[in-house]
Amino acid sequence: MTVQAAPADRRLLALGLRFLAVFSLASMTVLVKLAGERDVKLPEILFWRQAFAVPVVLLWVWLGPGLASLQTKRLPIHARRTVLGLMGMLCNFGAVLVLPLAEATTISFTFPLFATILGALMLREQVGWQRWSAVAIGFIGVLIVVRPGDNALPLFGSLVALAAAVMIALISIQIRDLTRTEESTTIVFWFSVLSLPPLAIALPFFISSHDAAGWALLLAIGVIGGIGQIGLTASLRFAPVSVVVSLDYLSLIWATGYGWLIWDHLPPSSTWFGAPVIIGSALFIAWREHKRSVERSGMTA
Repeated sequence: MTVQAAPADRRLLALGLRFLAVFSLASMTVLVKLAGERDVKLPEILFWRQAFAVPVVLLWVWLGPGLASLQTKRLPIHARRTVLGLMGMLCNFGAVLVLPLAEATTISFTFPLFATILGALMLREQVGWQRWSAVAIGFIGVLIVVRPGDNALPLFGSLVALAAAVMIALISIQIRDLTRTEESTTIVFWFSVLSLPPLAIALPFFISSHDAAGWALLLAIGVIGGIGQIGLTASLRFAPVSVVVSLDYLSLIWATGYGWLIWDHLPPSSTWFGAPVIIGSALFIAWREHKRSVERSGMTA
């Protein structure tokens, strides 16, 4: 009888990949903010983020399933995912540029709340009172972080961060559909490639000259962002989302540390009170979805 690898080993690998992804993407947001402080315009940052990531993705494909795996019969769906992905990156990077890192990161954690709402509206998923309660509590956490009043976060930045969370939720639904027929490598590759033509059209209107440090920043944004995207996607090959999702919230620690070291900014008490409320709500939703998935699997076994 053949002895299969222990599931725990695969889960440890998944957790390691997720940890790498979270650290890489948190570091990328720091570089995006530094590039913005050097007056690099957002459309140019987006272009180089994708352009410099393509070689990283191609290397991943070549070392993994091979270039033949990039063939697809669902190019229009990939194009739609690209549109959503570009809008999501635009909002995500925009929030990082106008808000402190920790606050922008905390608000981004609301995407499971929006995913629950959109799943009910678009996919007609059954959402019970427990998950609806978690959604409501999560948005109370948002109000605590945004702290309406005299010391509120900038309204525009908060709305952009919430828009980024909505786009991430929409993208997750789109990717859920694509993964029925496509490899994760195929999804990442076509997003990277299809996003370049529209960004290249916009580039001449926003491009500026850069010194060596500026180009190093843009190169690092693309390479580190590509590594983070690969780790994020690859982690799901070895464990379900419910196992690895908790590591995503480590990005708040990285964002807080970077903000303190580089910009001498520590989040106010409202962020420390609101963040656990948002994170707890999101983790509860993930746990409920995992539990329902196990129950459905048991019923169909």
